[in-house]
Amino acid sequence: MAKTTKKRVAKPASKPPGKSAGKPAEKPDTKSQPKGEPPPPGRRAALKANVTRLYEGRGKTASRFRYALLAFDIGLIAFFILTVPLHNPPWIIVLDLIIAVPVILDFAARLWISRSKSAYLMQVTSIADVLIIFSLLLPLFFDNLAFLRVLRSLRLLRSHHMMLDLRRDVPIIRRNEEMLHSLVNLTVFVFTITALVYVLEDEINPQINTYLDALYFTVATLTTTGFGDITLQDRNGRLLSVVVMVVGVALFLSLVQTVFRPNKVRYTCPDCGLTLHEPDAVHCKHCGRVINIETEGSG
Repeated sequence: MAKTTKKRVAKPASKPPGKSAGKPAEKPDTKSQPKGEPPPPGRRAALKANVTRLYEGRGKTASRFRYALLAFDIGLIAFFILTVPLHNPPWIIVLDLIIAVPVILDFAARLWISRSKSAYLMQVTSIADVLIIFSLLLPLFFDNLAFLRVLRSLRLLRSHHMMLDLRRDVPIIRRNEEMLHSLVNLTVFVFTITALVYVLEDEINPQINTYLDALYFTVATLTTTGFGDITLQDRNGRLLSVVVMVVGVALFLSLVQTVFRPNKVRYTCPDCGLTLHEPDAVHCKHCGRVINIETEGSG
């Protein structure tokens, strides 16, 4: 009688607990984040996109935001200039700490959205912001750093997107953009040097008793008038006078040059890159390409 052989049938592998056949594995719940942990990458990217849109966008909301920043900077500069002679009484120190909060947030936001953080940190305006933040946070230890706060004026009109807004909305600025830049550079230099002269010379120079005395000396030196009724006798004062005469005269002559130079409009030719053209030009005078300069028209 033939023997029948039994084949062993392999038993199916045991299923892991909690998983059923045909059902995909459950995804972890990412919606409920414990407190203290950073938000998911999607939220962070959306927040960064919104901040970038405010600082660099072309919409009305972004434009209003940048105008608000410009008004904040102008008010801040006026406050800094007016409070330089006060030598940090307690209420000024409190205000400095309050002002430091939006200044730090503005600096951090610009750094966060910058495409190259190292390049951003090397910009003159970024270095000035760092110095201003230190001067606001450490007024008890470094009283002489108060003049650095005037450097906030370096940010005026330095933003490319701010200038786009002003060109679009203010015809006078569109027609006199180069002269405006020269005027801002000269004004920033005058008030920064004036604050520096006052801080350095107030206690050692009997001829400089007020902020107006320092401003008078700066302007007299810058214009090479040199009345001689106020002079800086110490070594640092004389070095500062040299800086005023060399740098200040150059900035002053640059402003005079832009005032008397024939009026030009800024438009970059796509072919040769020429940026300054006659207001009514239809061809680039360098390469002859047809250009489209926006004008208001004439009567």
